[in-house]
Amino acid sequence: MMVNILLCGNKKVFDGALTQLISMTNRTKEDITCYIFTMDVSRLNPDFVPITDEQVEFLDQVVKSKNENNRIIKVDVTDIYEKEFANCKNENAYCTPYTLLRLLADLVPDMPEKLLYLDIDMMIGDDIAKLYNIDITDYEYAAVKEKYGCWLIRPDYINAGMLLLNMKKISETTLLAKARERIKNKKMLFADQDAIFWSTTKKLLLPRKFNEQSKFNRKDTVVCHFCKRLMFLPYPHTENFKQWHINEVHKVLKCYAFDDDLNEYLKVKEEFMKVNK
Repeated sequence: MMVNILLCGNKKVFDGALTQLISMTNRTKEDITCYIFTMDVSRLNPDFVPITDEQVEFLDQVVKSKNENNRIIKVDVTDIYEKEFANCKNENAYCTPYTLLRLLADLVPDMPEKLLYLDIDMMIGDDIAKLYNIDITDYEYAAVKEKYGCWLIRPDYINAGMLLLNMKKISETTLLAKARERIKNKKMLFADQDAIFWSTTKKLLLPRKFNEQSKFNRKDTVVCHFCKRLMFLPYPHTENFKQWHINEVHKVLKCYAFDDDLNEYLKVKEEFMKVNK
């Protein structure tokens, strides 16, 4: 069996991809194909350039060191993005334009019929096949409720950081096409997430262990999401520490569940830096 993963981002997602893929391949025996959608939109920001071939080649070496059948595939979607989203209402959304790339998955040739999209700020705490193998035949996707949105927006509002996508069903319902139209024509607070949620025909809600957004040491967690948190003490503020911010992960988040993975990350990242100074 092949587990098909989708990540999205520019050259700055390297640390997130490396930490996430280490944690995934350390716990998953199944073969993994990871597609990375990337693009050049340096017209908006000089940092918005594609993940480099050298970074992708190194990620491929790392995952192959765990299983020779694992592979990383870089997909440059610049042309598709510019055709669909250039200068649209949500191009300067709350995050970066790279959050919109998952909405192009049905326009990229030869993508698999089942695809697990993951945000880059996630670590894998158990065999990812436990998530991937969930039956979504009758659904467009499976997701977990958003920790704040399910209280403030709607009880079934989702966090789009993890989406188990049924691309065959999505092609029938035109979910992503409808979401793209919303992105083009309606300014939204959480652009990509809102577009997906309000375009949904039928979704499967999963337990929080498949996208844990607040507890970082739960033993049953399959996907741990290092997303932004709202804190009230000692005063109202937000925290946005990612898994590669190791000092803050320890001192602030009190998370030690991924120490072996992060130690491995530091070691292999040093190897990469020596070769790519």
